[in-house]
Amino acid sequence: MSVVPTAGPTSGGTTVTLAGSGLSAATAVTFGSAPAAFTVVSDSYLVATAPAGSGTVQVTVTTPGGTSNSLAYTYTAPPVVTTIVPPQGPASGGNTVTLTGSGFTGVTAVRFGAVAATSFTVVSATQITATVPAGGPGPSGVTVTTAGGTSLPVPYYYLSNPQLTAVVPDEGPVLGGTTVTLTGSNLLGATAVRFGAVAATSFTVVSATQITATVPAGSGTVLVTVTTPGGTSNGVAFTYVPVPQLVSVVPTAGPTSGGTTVTLAGSGLSAATAVTFGSAPAAFTVVSDSYLVATAPAGSGTVQVTVTTPGGTSNSLAYTYTAPPTI
Repeated sequence: MSVVPTAGPTSGGTTVTLAGSGLSAATAVTFGSAPAAFTVVSDSYLVATAPAGSGTVQVTVTTPGGTSNSLAYTYTAPPVVTTIVPPQGPASGGNTVTLTGSGFTGVTAVRFGAVAATSFTVVSATQITATVPAGGPGPSGVTVTTAGGTSLPVPYYYLSNPQLTAVVPDEGPVLGGTTVTLTGSNLLGATAVRFGAVAATSFTVVSATQITATVPAGSGTVLVTVTTPGGTSNGVAFTYVPVPQLVSVVPTAGPTSGGTTVTLAGSGLSAATAVTFGSAPAAFTVVSDSYLVATAPAGSGTVQVTVTTPGGTSNSLAYTYTAPPTI
């Protein structure tokens, strides 16, 4: 006679097939001393429902012809999951978690809610590593199934992917150092802020919708991203602005009363935010990236002319205020 399967949970309820001969007249099936409900299918096999029990017991069939030989059936306690590390991850899944507990011998399934783990490895009777499937967002109960049954669930949280909507300001000098504010959603628990492939010099999570970060050195236009346990956000553009350069000031002199139209030539001038003659601001008009026209303010002596953009302040060139002649 054979018994299939040879093990089941202590709570009973497992459907067990007994195969042999002379079974058609069966009057009783017992698991140890406990009677089992059964259905005779033919003279060669019957189906029984294992009663509750514990340990290893002997299964027998009784007919008017007597009691059969016995075969072993083992009651296995259900597994117990105590912790899952980490207890959260991205809704896209794919991350690896470690389950600790007991009774992990002969594991047949690891599930996150109703969804099977992408894969799992039984490390020992007390530890399993599993690859999380996609799911959520929100909590999901993780369970382990063996021949002894299914464990009680432990919570695992699927986190929403962070999203960015803006970076303010969206430009700064190539040397970095600018403080920017990132706004979006699901930003709590941020583990990294990157400008292209370069990590921010520092950052502070203000709330679930706001982060302040210090821009690292860089060049060109890059995408700013935020990474949390929920994944990596979309990117928003930040532009590194080169430091402006001046090559000429024409004319190089004018009256102390100001009012002279002065042409400043160089590079990186299109984003000019200020032109100064010494410490005095000047009105100006940007013509192109290579030159702008300013109106010299009133002044005296020789002063240094500079142009400021989001990329920084340019080198300086001399401009001399000349007093009018006296008769």
